[in-house]
Order: sequence, then structure tokens, then C-alpha cells
Amino acid sequence: MRFLILGAGGIGCYYGARLQQAGHEVVYLARGEHLQALQNQGLQVDHEAFQFQEPVTAVDESTLLNGYQVGDFDLLLVCFKSQATADWLKLFQDWLKAGSTPLLSLQNGVDNEPLLAEVVGQARTLGGIALRIGGHLEAPGVITASGPAQVVMGCWPEDQGKSPTSAFIAELDKVFQQAGIPSRVTDRIAVELWRKLMINNAVNPLSALTHLDTQSLSRHPHYAQVVYALMQETAAVAAGEGLPIGEQDVEEMYELICNFDGIKTSMLVDLEKGRPLELDGISGSLLQRAKRLGLKLPVTSLVYALLTQES
Repeated sequence: MRFLILGAGGIGCYYGARLQQAGHEVVYLARGEHLQALQNQGLQVDHEAFQFQEPVTAVDESTLLNGYQVGDFDLLLVCFKSQATADWLKLFQDWLKAGSTPLLSLQNGVDNEPLLAEVVGQARTLGGIALRIGGHLEAPGVITASGPAQVVMGCWPEDQGKSPTSAFIAELDKVFQQAGIPSRVTDRIAVELWRKLMINNAVNPLSALTHLDTQSLSRHPHYAQVVYALMQETAAVAAGEGLPIGEQDVEEMYELICNFDGIKTSMLVDLEKGRPLELDGISGSLLQRAKRLGLKLPVTSLVYALLTQES
């Protein structure tokens, strides 16, 4: 298959390298020194169960717009930070509308799929989750990654039955697994996205405040209680939005995070490197929804306010 990695950071490069090593054609969209390193030196990925160092095809936005058509690819793998999605879609909407290639979002938050669907339609929009993976850009052209790096995906917001999109996802599932990417197809991806948001809201901002990894947070006598409370607040908003999410989901996601290896969150890495935080796409989105629903999120509000003040 032919893949385009939109946002060739830690997550995008890891999955792109897996697919490329399995024999698929992969193009990486990147910028700046990272782009130059990919073009001149190739891509290096270091993972406890996977090593990759090969030449890659990497392009900037201008080259993609002028040198490629969306139909040149079988799948666009969207790995941008959530705050970049809307602006990128404005720039590339005409390019995207000139073909029928599906887009699979592997981004944090629950706002990306609606934005994609507004431009390309629901039939081309696939929701996805990169679960239990830490992936970071250590240096231009060099990625470190850890964890099982699972992918959960499905038709957005849910699978309505047999369709060309359903058949495509089933084929994609086989491709991922053959490339060493543990994957699973769900018919309720919107629910899975909210369950992932429980984890993101619980540990990403808190890790940026405390400078602790996920394991340290979940095993701390005080922070562990905050992690659980943040998950409860996320579930309350999901329920208010009409999703079938409740205390059992909180328990399952809390148990999952407690059994994680110690992963350094992307928000902590961004803070350390002076990059913009993905705060509004996670906690900020929850607070906006809670305001509309008339819900109070005291713990999320506090963490958000402290981190905003600190940054």
C-alpha cells in the first residue's frame, strides 16, 4: 500500500518506519531541520523491539501540494498535534477534495475526526487511537519509541454495517498486523476516543506539571487519586454528550494506566523542548464542553489553570 504520514513526529515516524520496513511505500511530511535530516540522512527509529535506519521519502508542504495528488496514496495517516489540524485542513482542503483517499487520525482528543469529516466527508474519515506508545523526536531524523504501540481504529463515528469503508479498514488491519503493529477494529470508535481521552486528560497535563512519567503518577499516593478524579471528570462530560461511558470505563482505563510502563508523555516532552502544548485539544476541549453542558470540572480546571499560568 501507499501511505502518506501527515506530521512526521515521534508517532508518525514510528508507524511509518514499521510500514516501510514491511515493504510498503511511505512518504513523510515534515518541516525544518527534521525534514532536512530525513532527506539527507534518512530516518532512525529506536524501539525496544524494533530498530530502523533507512533512507526515506520526505517532503515539505509545498512539494506535497505541487508534486503529488491525494490519489497517489491509499491512506493518509494524520499524526499532527491536535492544534494544527484546522489550519492544515484550510491549506489542503482543495487538494484533499480532488480524490477519495481515506484519512486515519491517530491524534489526541475527540475534535479531529469532526474537522476531517467536514472537509472530506464521513465516508473517508477513519477514527484511530495510538495506544500505549511513547514516541519522541530526539534529534532531527532520530526517533525514540517505547511500548506495545497498539492501534485501535474504525469508521467514524461508528460502523453502520458493511460498506466499502468497512472493507478497507479490515484490509488495513491485516496490513498493520503484518507490519508488526498490533491493531484492532472497533465499530464504536467514538467511544474508544473518549476512553483514550480519559487517559490523556489524566496524565498528560499532570505530567507536565509534576515532570513525572505515567508510572510515577499512577503509583504515587497522592497523584494517583488526582489521576482517577481527572478520569471521572472526563467520563462525566462523555456521558453528558450522550456516549455510553460510565464508572466501569473509568475503572478499566485507570487499571490500564496503572499497568503501563513508565512512559514520558508527549506534553511533558513538549514542555521540556519549549514547544506549544496540546492542552486545549485535551483539557481545554473538555472544559468547553462542560461549560455548555452545565458541568463542573474542578480538578481539570485547576490543572489547566496551573499549567496555563506556568507556560
